[in-house]
Amino acid sequence: MHSAILNHISKDITLTKEEQEEFLSILSEIKAGKKEILIKPGDSVKSEYYVVSGCLKAYYLDENGDEHIIQFAVEDWWISDFEAFFNQVPAQLFLETIEESVLLEIQKDSLEVLYQRIPIFERFFRLKTTGAFVSLRSRILSSLQLNSKQRYQEFCKSYPNIEKRVPNYQIANYLGIQPESLSRIRKELL
Repeated sequence: MHSAILNHISKDITLTKEEQEEFLSILSEIKAGKKEILIKPGDSVKSEYYVVSGCLKAYYLDENGDEHIIQFAVEDWWISDFEAFFNQVPAQLFLETIEESVLLEIQKDSLEVLYQRIPIFERFFRLKTTGAFVSLRSRILSSLQLNSKQRYQEFCKSYPNIEKRVPNYQIANYLGIQPESLSRIRKELL
């Protein structure tokens, strides 16, 4: 399990054996069952999560109780209510497992200490945050510029093989289309 996150980190930074051990010592393993809620609106968010195995979604409920999926996270992805985590404001999102998941949790306080003790981690998490920002911007532009079929194709590139793990109605929700439209698009692409 720790090899997964160390491989993930090694794509961006190089650590000594001692730095790896110190980093691993601040992580907590979380095993979550299917449909388990890790964060809900109003919570104080003190952690972000690395997905070792499983699948999660971050979403909000509007005033009518309708769900709006913001993000999926599968293996080798990070997830949290990042606004609440970084700005220490109450959560606005739900974070829920779609399937049984194994996560590595890092708490904000531990992360701040890690930045001081091993400054290269600031670079690593800056790269992750920048990547997430660029990804979100691309998603916004896609929703404004691309038709449903193009958005679905882009989704498949970002989340390969997720269709076997996530119900169709949730994928349609993420794409901002009706489930029937998603079925039609899939038929056209076959």
